[in-house]
Amino acid sequence: MVKRYFHNLVLVFVCVVALGSNTVAQSYNTKAHIELSLRMIGHKILLHSKDSTSLVLPVEQDANQYKIQFGSNFQFEPEQLVATIDNVVNETEIAERYLVEVKDCYTGQVVYSYEKGNSVHKSIVPCTGRIQPKACYTIFFTILELVSPVIASNYDYANSSQVVLSTPKQPNYLMIALLILSLVLLSGLFAFFRFRKPEMEIQSNIILLGEYQFDKRNMELLHENDKTELTGKEAELLYLLYNKVNSTIDRTIILKEVWGDDGDYVGRTLDVYISKLRKKLEADANLKIVNIRGIGYKLVMNA
Repeated sequence: MVKRYFHNLVLVFVCVVALGSNTVAQSYNTKAHIELSLRMIGHKILLHSKDSTSLVLPVEQDANQYKIQFGSNFQFEPEQLVATIDNVVNETEIAERYLVEVKDCYTGQVVYSYEKGNSVHKSIVPCTGRIQPKACYTIFFTILELVSPVIASNYDYANSSQVVLSTPKQPNYLMIALLILSLVLLSGLFAFFRFRKPEMEIQSNIILLGEYQFDKRNMELLHENDKTELTGKEAELLYLLYNKVNSTIDRTIILKEVWGDDGDYVGRTLDVYISKLRKKLEADANLKIVNIRGIGYKLVMNA
């Protein structure tokens, strides 16, 4: 039962930790994730322009604006560009609302731009028009709103070079409480086994014998505040009688079980030890060792 309880407690603790880790992980959206998503956009744009060898240069960031740069010139069709960027953004969930500007590398002139919104902010996508000629273009991707409005309020532009989303302003107190509770329960269970084990072992060696407590390991009889020591043979004899309480044990069986084949006894040895035990148990009138004439002895313990 205790092992099953401990096993279940460990499972609860692991689940709580995993749930807490998952909650924290979902509350963060790193700069690396966004940059990887934008580089994916760049690669797809090059592929649509029939270029599978040119490179997408490292993405640069300025606050909430990211710059996608290319290692060669390319041409693009606005309709295809909008679809490509929108698909990647939806798959990677890096923004709920964003602005895209395609600028000429040399003049800085915006050759095409549009804004994608949500149910609150409508999308502004101009006519796609004709295919833009092959030239050097830079795409500026500006995040206007993150996927979660709650998380978006914690967007940390000041430290965006490390983490795009800062820690939520309100910590998850329920999760913290569950983690603390699990740790306390585990600590308590550990302490129980660590410090209670010796006491449990001691109690397992104590036999309730009427008004007495029989400590077989230490060969002692405890009665109220009195302690009576037993010899090794007295303890073995009393333990044998206790195991057959209220039942007669043959004399020869007693001699064999307690003294064995040592021959270290004479005819009246057993009677002498029985007499000693009777004297040490006399404080409890309901506990008696009775002689069954011609057969042996039995320990009588009345309720």
